[in-house]
Amino acid sequence: MSFMTGALLGILEDSATAILTLAEGLGQEEFFATQLTRDEVLRQLLTLADTALEIPQEVRAAMPEIDWDGWFVLGRELRGQRKADQGALWFGIRTLVPATLLWLRVYRRNQPELFDFKP
Repeated sequence: MSFMTGALLGILEDSATAILTLAEGLGQEEFFATQLTRDEVLRQLLTLADTALEIPQEVRAAMPEIDWDGWFVLGRELRGQRKADQGALWFGIRTLVPATLLWLRVYRRNQPELFDFKP
């Protein structure tokens, strides 16, 4: 794989980790009451969604358990009319992010060549 692919996968991991750290221990009501945390989580979710779009198709095919389509849809929804939709944002935080991070860790262990930064 390419240097760029490894970098993009690293961005996915970093953003997912940041989201889980920011939302850790917060219930839905508490999370939505914290403007700064909510804004940063939204920014990180959009980074994840945008980065997922940049992952080459052959890499996405090598990582089929990651819900790539879910990221594409969530990114579109969070940029569109559903930007303020708490359900979409909460779904990303509690469902897509943990599952994506879990699978990225599995793939890093089982297919480390995908994450190489070799030019």
